[in-house]
Amino acid sequence: MELQGATALVTGSNRGLGRVFATELLRRGAKVYATARRPELVDVPGAEVLRLDITDAASVEAAAAAAGDVDVLVNNAAFMDGGNLVTGDLASIRLAMESSYFGTLAMIRAFAPVLARNGGGAVLNVLSGAAWQTVDGNSAYAAAKAAQWSLTNAARMELAGQGTQVTALVPGMIDTEPMREFARAHGYDLPEGALDDPVNVVALGLDGLEAGEPEVVHGFAVAAKEALAGPPRPLDVATATA
Repeated sequence: MELQGATALVTGSNRGLGRVFATELLRRGAKVYATARRPELVDVPGAEVLRLDITDAASVEAAAAAAGDVDVLVNNAAFMDGGNLVTGDLASIRLAMESSYFGTLAMIRAFAPVLARNGGGAVLNVLSGAAWQTVDGNSAYAAAKAAQWSLTNAARMELAGQGTQVTALVPGMIDTEPMREFARAHGYDLPEGALDDPVNVVALGLDGLEAGEPEVVHGFAVAAKEALAGPPRPLDVATATA
């Protein structure tokens, strides 16, 4: 997928990885719709800002109607802190699934016809190594990301007929505000080198998208996927590497 001259929509562009995605796509020559639930917080010079709540059907439909020229969809927005599944707040657990799974699904369903009309295009879903190695303190997020991984594989199969490429970006831990907020809230003392530069992660994801890769895996996610052949074990945040 050639990004020079493409038109991309990025969810969750107000901070963190989403803001970096929008900025880098502009640098690579794409037109960018930078979206967020609170568009007034989006600060991406050169982007067209849209209000979008991926958990609200009307908001998703409005975005698809407003951005009818999109040929690259970057599903980045996610609620990070769902807590643990057994003891956590059920509303937060549902929100984790609503954002990562149902929100991503809603975006794909709404934009699949748009992508088809515009020649097929591509979808980039931002996942997490937590999909394959759960994290104590946030097993709800891990479960939601595991569901999103399965969704991504299904979408790749289902959209192949209309010529839409679907790429999964599966990073380890990234040095973003939401990640550091989560670590502080749960008392994790992140070791030196545990967090990857978001600019590096975004570059890897977009390079993979341009190369037509089905999956871009990085950081501790590499070992996490390899470990799926063995017995399940939780992630040890203290020893994880970027």
